[in-house]
Amino acid sequence: MTLPRQWRVPFSDVRLDEGDRAAVMAVLESNWLTMGPRIQEFEEAFATALGGGVSAVAVSNATAALHLSLAALGIGPGDEVICPALTFVATANAARYVGATPVLADICSEDEWNIDPADVERRITPRTKAIIVVHYGGYPVRMDEILNIARRHGLVVVEDASHGPLSEWRGRKLGTIGDAGCFSFFGNKNMTTGEGGMVVTARADVAERLRLMRSHGMTSNSYARFRGHAFGYDVVATGYNFRMDEMRAALGISQLRKLASRNAYRGGLVQQYRERLQRHAPQVTAPFADSNGNLSYHIFPVLLPHGYVDREGVMARMAECSVQTSIHYTPIHWFSAFRNEDIILPVLDVIANRILTLPLFADMTPEDVDFVSESLGKCL
Repeated sequence: MTLPRQWRVPFSDVRLDEGDRAAVMAVLESNWLTMGPRIQEFEEAFATALGGGVSAVAVSNATAALHLSLAALGIGPGDEVICPALTFVATANAARYVGATPVLADICSEDEWNIDPADVERRITPRTKAIIVVHYGGYPVRMDEILNIARRHGLVVVEDASHGPLSEWRGRKLGTIGDAGCFSFFGNKNMTTGEGGMVVTARADVAERLRLMRSHGMTSNSYARFRGHAFGYDVVATGYNFRMDEMRAALGISQLRKLASRNAYRGGLVQQYRERLQRHAPQVTAPFADSNGNLSYHIFPVLLPHGYVDREGVMARMAECSVQTSIHYTPIHWFSAFRNEDIILPVLDVIANRILTLPLFADMTPEDVDFVSESLGKCL
């Protein structure tokens, strides 16, 4: 059997500590593994970390979070949902899950890769019912403009904050600004439960529907019946099996305690990247150059030089230097399942082939940043 490549600098690296392992082992020793008390503890801790004033609902992954958010907000067949084209495909898939049509919008500029509010407004029709914004890399979308558009047109706003746990916009945590906010705890995220997600909302009616729909529309769960707090249940809505388990919740509680310090450390690495690239690869630019403050710094994407089309060659040469790179993202309208010749996104279409994502993770060292930056300069 061929062993996987051992990278000197992998794209992402998850290293669990003794606290993480002890939290999971405590669940295994408790003999209660499905949704129970640690889910509630994780939800309460996460809501508190976001500043309070919201309810948090733990789910199986962020895709489920997006799906449930749209369903709980009443989005369905015949509706249109505007979302960015530069995101993971789950954002657009979620609209299709509820029978709606995703409408893809452009980014703001070569320096600001978030959804363009002006393009959002241009794409609104009588069928538009929702806007999904994605805080790319944890950098905040222009939420004042998005909220103003939503108010004027009677739309709901869902924040895909998968990249942005604890990132802030004007002192407010991302995910708490719209009607619902969705988070991912996938293995490469700033905090991880392996698989897992969270929905937060300040709307009590939406929170109630989310809790019902994540577990088959049932009025009581297995743990409540085990404790003798309920002896049966009713099914009052069409629901899904989108529950999180106790092991993931316990790991999430442990990971959440370290999130703020790890985000700050990542911010230092990003600043170092920007300085080193100016020295070793000045022809490369990085978006969100003017962004600062309490941000999550989830990924570090760069833009290869104008006219440079050999991205795969650069990635192959970086791999020869034992540096793993990635792409965030292939535009959704370039995929066969979403291809539409009528979609013209003049900003994104020009830069998409030049996007390259460099390694960034909480256990990365300053020496790693130096090595990656020097390697990129040599590989261009």
